[in-house]
Amino acid sequence: MLKPEAVRDDIYQNQYLKGLHRSSKIVNYICVLFCFIPAVLVVLVYGIKIPWAAVATGWLSIASAIGVVWFVEPIGNFPIVGSAGTYINVVAGNTSNMRIPCAVMSQKAVGVEPGTPEGSLISTLGICTSIFVNIPILAIGAILSSVIMSYLPQSVLDAFNYLLPALFGAVYVQFAMMKPKLIPISLTLGIGFCLMVKYGVFSFLGPAPTYVTTLAGTFGTIGFGLWMYKRGKV
Repeated sequence: MLKPEAVRDDIYQNQYLKGLHRSSKIVNYICVLFCFIPAVLVVLVYGIKIPWAAVATGWLSIASAIGVVWFVEPIGNFPIVGSAGTYINVVAGNTSNMRIPCAVMSQKAVGVEPGTPEGSLISTLGICTSIFVNIPILAIGAILSSVIMSYLPQSVLDAFNYLLPALFGAVYVQFAMMKPKLIPISLTLGIGFCLMVKYGVFSFLGPAPTYVTTLAGTFGTIGFGLWMYKRGKV
């Protein structure tokens, strides 16, 4: 007779994930097609010809600036959000500044570990909840933000610039405390490569290759973590 853990893993791997990947791929492909509807309508309704050279130039500009995030973010966030959360985040967006914190707090509230079937399911529920809550708030904010912002003092408006750094810092501390031995490594890599980018060490990669810090910080910490884990240090 199989143990409850084996039954759970069998259901999760062979039933839940198989159906999830099949349906999620279809939904994501449909969403990709919907993304092109505005451009197609402009071409068909107004007869505007697509300037392919400008499209290619714009795509290359975006890819050179944030293209690394297309690879680093899914890999770095997967242990937290799991397969379902990854599919949802591709469509919903706001991954680092909203979905990840919601997933983390959901797991913490329930008491499950990231990277486990339970953690994946709970993070999916947290992400979905954040989307349903986020939509009306964004709608209200989009309508009233200009009015509200006009009444706020400049000091408050300036403070908004620190919202994302504060949020990322809180998420970092949340996970860093789980593996405190990796804190010096991640901080050294992050701060070190930030300074090297700032002083032009990687200027041959472009005018502001900030993606180097993301790559080095993410994969460098993962590499050191694996090295320490294999030696029983974490």
